[in-house]
Amino acid sequence: MQNWMNTLTYRRLAIINTHPIQYYSPLYRELANREAVDIRVFYGWRGLSEEGYDPGFEQNVSWDVPLLDGYNYTFVENTASDPGTHHFRGIVAPDLIPTVEDWAPDALLVFGWNYQAHLRALRHFHGRVPVLFRGDSTLLDESPGPRKWLRRLSLRWVYRYVDGALYVGENNRDYFEAHGFGDDDLAWVPHAVDNERFANAEGTEEKASQWRRKLGISEEAPVVLFAGKLGSKKAPDVLVDAFLGMKDERAHLAIAGSGPMEDKLKKRAGGDPHVHFLGFQNQSRMPVVYRLGDVFVLPSRGPGETWGLAVNEAMACGRPVVVSSNVGCAPDLVNEDNGAVVPPEDTMALREALESLLSDPEERRRMGERSADRIHDWSIEEAASRTAEAVNTAVSAAP
Repeated sequence: MQNWMNTLTYRRLAIINTHPIQYYSPLYRELANREAVDIRVFYGWRGLSEEGYDPGFEQNVSWDVPLLDGYNYTFVENTASDPGTHHFRGIVAPDLIPTVEDWAPDALLVFGWNYQAHLRALRHFHGRVPVLFRGDSTLLDESPGPRKWLRRLSLRWVYRYVDGALYVGENNRDYFEAHGFGDDDLAWVPHAVDNERFANAEGTEEKASQWRRKLGISEEAPVVLFAGKLGSKKAPDVLVDAFLGMKDERAHLAIAGSGPMEDKLKKRAGGDPHVHFLGFQNQSRMPVVYRLGDVFVLPSRGPGETWGLAVNEAMACGRPVVVSSNVGCAPDLVNEDNGAVVPPEDTMALREALESLLSDPEERRRMGERSADRIHDWSIEEAASRTAEAVNTAVSAAP
């Protein structure tokens, strides 16, 4: 990247998001440390910033990493009768627009349009300050027919209120281009996790080895890992079926997470001693979880697997990865150098990919190193730099 930081002017950036999210808080902290930009995040819902019920995990969840430290934020009152991110009227914040206006930003960055408060903000601020937009939608789940074109027309109307889109990867860029954005309207800001927290977590390899021994897994036995919500979208059932038909009798499957399919998966596994259900694991434990496995798998069928940040996390831990082509990050992060991309719901293709990976420990190790090398540029630091650059460009170009 060119050394544009020397020419940046100080900018005030208002960020609108639904609620504190563990994946975005590191980005906000990094932006807050940049001299070129002053941020304030405006939330319309508290979400799981305090303990609450997560329907995806089917249990109460309280994240054990800081969500609100290191950056300025404001919670705006949400007057929705049924608050949450599960429907359009789940974020209704009548005071959002005047609260943002009182802060007098130079630019606005909105995460997602499909909540009443967010759409109102897009429409209100367009033409007043540069409006940037970030979302990770793709075209992967589109079906041909009239509904596709009606949706595209309606989204073109929404995006007329956006001056620039921050795309997270190739599939996301295709989506924005299909809805009217040109090259000059788009800036790449990588979908990133805190790579440092996963790559350099002290003592994690030993903790993972201890966990393996506790589970009765020998040192030489290869372990396939799934981590996430146990719901239909992520297709853990496809992975269980693929694993149970594998020829390698030494291999183990570890499943970290909980959710609506958990009982079905346990029944399908039939008490197989090589299949381990680890339950929900909180954020601070995840660097150990990924090192428990030798190969990470995200076999999602969708709809809605727009990226798959667990893949970033596993790669930062130096693990090869296998994903389905319905995982949004597939064209950006995964190929034959560090894993495999297989068709969704293709049990045989997934099984063959796993058997190939598990048969060669040395090549598996090299693939893990390539994963770590590739994810290096998909970092919070890179995302913050590119966000600040996009803000500066948008403000400089504004009338």
